[in-house]
Amino acid sequence: MYLGEPRTRPVTVSTLRKMKASGEKIAMLTAYDASFAAMMERAGVDVILVGDSLGMVVQGRESTVPVTVDDIAYHTSLVTRGCRLPLVIADMPFMSYATVDSALANAGRLMQEGGAQMIKLEGGQNVVEIVRLLSANGVPVCAHLGLQPQSVHKLGGYKVQGRDEATAQRLLDDALVLQEAGADLLVLECVPAELGAKLTAELAIPTIGIGAGLGCDGQVLVCYDMLDLTAGMRPKFSKNFMIGQERGVHGALEAYVRAVKDGSFPAAEHTFT
Repeated sequence: MYLGEPRTRPVTVSTLRKMKASGEKIAMLTAYDASFAAMMERAGVDVILVGDSLGMVVQGRESTVPVTVDDIAYHTSLVTRGCRLPLVIADMPFMSYATVDSALANAGRLMQEGGAQMIKLEGGQNVVEIVRLLSANGVPVCAHLGLQPQSVHKLGGYKVQGRDEATAQRLLDDALVLQEAGADLLVLECVPAELGAKLTAELAIPTIGIGAGLGCDGQVLVCYDMLDLTAGMRPKFSKNFMIGQERGVHGALEAYVRAVKDGSFPAAEHTFT
């Protein structure tokens, strides 16, 4: 696949590993309904995340914490009806994987009811056994390190993670143990670009950055942010792809895919040091 060229075969876990090995960047976006999913497929988006970000950008909540499994299952079912080629990942909401039993049951719901091909959960050492069990039961897992929005109250706000040596080492240790437990993909959010590149080089599984620098194997943004639909301030790591766009939303989606694939996004102004 080349810049902005739609795929002809579904993206799988194996596809993502091959992309990492060949150096082809992975373009990922959030979506919450069939119409956006269909447009993203036509634009060549590789992976669609049904993120718990829907709590903020769709439901108007102040954080992702109130989002339920019912919410994610419903929106995932909409997305999977709208596309067939991108890999669809469903977020596991806050407290939906607090125990092994709840993690298995809720992951099963998101795959069976929603049609997700992978689930995403936040955490490091604390979720390793859950990742191991999900993987052993045939559930592809996307881990999430760095800024973890579900823990925003514990973290004391939305802050860059891994700026000091100790926390950077902890993130690396967490990433390696999650990979060993069976994680297939890793999202890195709001970490210094140098650390994002180091983690990517150390891991065999692909990394997806959101405010983690150009050195990651791919990038993800909340679609409402990159389409200038989000009310209020857009995050530093995002970019408004609607600026100067004569072809509307579809043109902006294509521009995002091209920018990720050719390495022009993220630029220096979208990264942290």
